[in-house]
Amino acid sequence: MFQTLMQMPLFHGVSYNKLSEILGKHRFHFIKYADNDKIISAGDLCTHLSTVVSGKARMTVANADGRVKISQTLEAPEPIAPDFFFGRTTRYPASVISLGVCGIMQIEKKDYIEIINSDRVFLFNYLNMLSMNAQLSTDGVLALTSGDLRKRIAYWIVALTQLNGKDIVMECRQRDLYSVFGVPRQSLTAALTEMKEAGLLDFSPSSIEVNDRRQLLDLLGS
Repeated sequence: MFQTLMQMPLFHGVSYNKLSEILGKHRFHFIKYADNDKIISAGDLCTHLSTVVSGKARMTVANADGRVKISQTLEAPEPIAPDFFFGRTTRYPASVISLGVCGIMQIEKKDYIEIINSDRVFLFNYLNMLSMNAQLSTDGVLALTSGDLRKRIAYWIVALTQLNGKDIVMECRQRDLYSVFGVPRQSLTAALTEMKEAGLLDFSPSSIEVNDRRQLLDLLGS
């Protein structure tokens, strides 16, 4: 478990002794879930920093009427929506269920504030994570100005998934995507076909399956 915790983005660079000290002083809650158990519901208050520490979980973001859904798999060690732990909106944007047996570690907000105040490494790790996400938003918005529909599709998927998200699937009818992107059906189909031929994704009339999120990031940066 110590090795798993030390691999977490928020604990990178922390010594074994320092982590032992932190575990001794603060409350870390470890919860085990059976297959397909509900871990988080969309809209729940984010009162704890939750992290997958064993197994896998499936995270799904959906719009209000459920016509557009984007799902991704989070593998240990991966925090769950850490951007929503602080700030104006502190409710989870997605529902999360376990895939097989899954272990979740939770740290209360009060304890985590004390932890990041105890050592600059913890603070820098959290700030770096927030900064990466903020820079992605800027890069993504700038990419939209290119008029490249492939980049608009890529940004939409990347913005709604986490850095290490895997098995990403967007469930949405293509006719709804025409409206979202404000383009004719032929233009959307041509862009998706080009992305498929480049090995970025696969698609059907009702879904888009991403092969590798990092390739979408590369497309945005090109």
